[in-house]
Amino acid sequence: MRRRLPPLNAVRAFEAAARHLSFLKAADELAVTPGAISQQIRALEEWLTIPLFKRLPRGVLLTDAGQLYGLRLRALLDQLAEETLQVQRHANSTQILTVGVMPSFAAQWLIPRLGSFNEAYPALSVRVDAAPGLSDFTTDDVDMAIRFGSGVYPGLRCELMFAEEVFPVCSPRLLAGSRPLTCLADLAHHTLLHDERGVDRLQQLDWEVWLRHFGVTGFDPLAGPSFTYTHMTLQAAAAGQGVALCSSVLVGDGLATGRLVRPFPEVMSSPYSYWVVAPEASMTRPAVTAFRNWALEEGRRFLADTEATGAVVA
Repeated sequence: MRRRLPPLNAVRAFEAAARHLSFLKAADELAVTPGAISQQIRALEEWLTIPLFKRLPRGVLLTDAGQLYGLRLRALLDQLAEETLQVQRHANSTQILTVGVMPSFAAQWLIPRLGSFNEAYPALSVRVDAAPGLSDFTTDDVDMAIRFGSGVYPGLRCELMFAEEVFPVCSPRLLAGSRPLTCLADLAHHTLLHDERGVDRLQQLDWEVWLRHFGVTGFDPLAGPSFTYTHMTLQAAAAGQGVALCSSVLVGDGLATGRLVRPFPEVMSSPYSYWVVAPEASMTRPAVTAFRNWALEEGRRFLADTEATGAVVA
């Protein structure tokens, strides 16, 4: 339905004049001349075919219709101002961006670095959705994800963050003592720490496969305690409870701080990598673009720092 509205500039002029009972004060408020206020009010009166003011030799008074109209317009304009403010607040308020990641990647890599994203994008609030399975963009409340896998995800744009390598790590305390770790055969005298298969790590990256790759035999590669997530396995390793098999990505910070060390030079390349993924349409959203750019840059910085520190063998 077409609205029959009066001239809105004239409405503003009349409401200000009715509130102040002065054309001069209304002119000061709206930054126009008193003559302009007078012309706008006359145009409104002609449109309404109703007089709104009584012009007196020394000022103006509202007519009964003008007084009623002025009160109603004040309420409507106040409401309009409040609704406008609420829309602005909503538009400028913090946006929530939900990122799906694996639990150990969140704990070991993403969360320690999120501070720099928060500083760079204070209007964006990241919600980390840590779950062992792949995020389903059709059913889960997830805007984008960082996945560990092949990078082949139909319907999604996938961008490589970094590949990974797999090697043993342990507490520095295990390098000395009665059974020091000097070669792979020495693992027979230490507890092997395991991730549960298929939860935080793909099945190809376990002790059985890794030791077979390097021809190490003579002990049970499946013996030893297991943990639901890799970051739990790394906590046990840092506490000196055994030797963990871990990826260069998840253990990078632990090596840099010295909480963990690599006792051997042997390393096995993983067939899987870390990828930033999102539906193609979502990649044009400013929030998704911001996080994507930040994550890829942090990935490059991480690789450069890892190479520079040479956090390799103790």
